Amino acid sequence: MFDLDRFIERCYGALDESAPDRAAREVVAKAVDDPAAVMAALGEPERAGVHILHRSDTLTVLNLVWGPEMRLMPHNHNMWAAIGIYTGAETNTFWRRTETGLQQLGGKEMGVRDATWLGETAIHSVTNPLTRLTGALHVYGGDFFAPGRSEWDAETLEEGPYDSEKLVRLFEESNTRLEELRAAGVA
Repeated sequence: MFDLDRFIERCYGALDESAPDRAAREVVAKAVDDPAAVMAALGEPERAGVHILHRSDTLTVLNLVWGPEMRLMPHNHNMWAAIGIYTGAETNTFWRRTETGLQQLGGKEMGVRDATWLGETAIHSVTNPLTRLTGALHVYGGDFFAPGRSEWDAETLEEGPYDSEKLVRLFEESNTRLEELRAAGVA
């Protein structure tokens, strides 16, 4: 059974490891290995959104629910991250900074029970390839909401400050899309 308090304790335990990002990935992997238990504890996703499960200066735990076919622009975290999918799918595209801007490096397809980690210098964009919601546990080695992060325009790849209000708008637009798909009997 997934116990959120115990999960957070284990995530804090990962902070003491020599490779906390990889240790946190193992904690997340163990949790999403039983997706039904995660959904029983957190509830089945009904709307896209960023749900804060825990937040401190050293650790943030989110239940992130991607809307149907939602795309999030390239962005960084400036801290390591561990991600695990408990329902749906997520496509990550990885980028790196170059003298001329961002360069695409490759990608990673993730499905139910998959977990991965990102180093603190990682830049990625995320897509939910499905016409239904995707739920994922995201664990960050710091305060995810602290200032100082960047995002890149999806078309021009021009860098700018991370815009939390824009993120909220993207999730709301995604929820509108979800309602349209539900009305059409697709989601």
